Amino acid sequence: MLGDRRRPGLIMKLHGYYRSSASYRIRIILNFKNLPHEHIAVMLNRGAQHEDAFRSINPMGLIPVLETDDALLAQSPAIAEFIEEQHPQPPLLPAGHIERAHVREMMHTVGCDIHPLQNLRVLNYLRSEFEQDDAGIERWCQKWMGDGFAAFEQLAKTRSANGQYAFGDQVSLADVWLIPQVYNARRFNLDLTPFPTIVSIDEHCQALAEFSRAHPSKQEDAPPT
Repeated sequence: MLGDRRRPGLIMKLHGYYRSSASYRIRIILNFKNLPHEHIAVMLNRGAQHEDAFRSINPMGLIPVLETDDALLAQSPAIAEFIEEQHPQPPLLPAGHIERAHVREMMHTVGCDIHPLQNLRVLNYLRSEFEQDDAGIERWCQKWMGDGFAAFEQLAKTRSANGQYAFGDQVSLADVWLIPQVYNARRFNLDLTPFPTIVSIDEHCQALAEFSRAHPSKQEDAPPT
């Protein structure tokens, strides 16, 4: 189960799935921190998250899980802050207390108010219990992503220095949370026309190697295109 796991010399292992936006976030962070790690695929499409082997790692059956020399860590915000504290360069949180709070606000606009409502287990429940077809699932995702993006767009308009990053003039955890959500928005055919600042940030970040290497299509467990 989650907790201390002291195995000196263990390379970090990221248990995740190519299309998981929470896993996507941690891949971006590990790339920015230049931290070598091994990818352990948890095939959500085959139900691997429900198997005893994975539940012994994370009883919630959710990804990602980061395995380090010292511990098993779940929940992407906790993993992100752990990495930031252990490997502060280059920084993904600004120096000032107010500025750090603003970045966390933007992170959680995505992580708390958008992402949980289009998590795989929620969509599967809508299908099984409420008999929603693909069109119904798509409308559901578009509704909650659209509402959340409308709020994020307003925050980014006032906090982005130049339309290249969500906060200020450099990459932060706000971008790390936003970019995977834009990927999901495109998967579910959300019209991004009302969100020009978000589109601009996405275009700029996707041109950076750290984001590009983390893209779902470039992961070893992604299906061939």
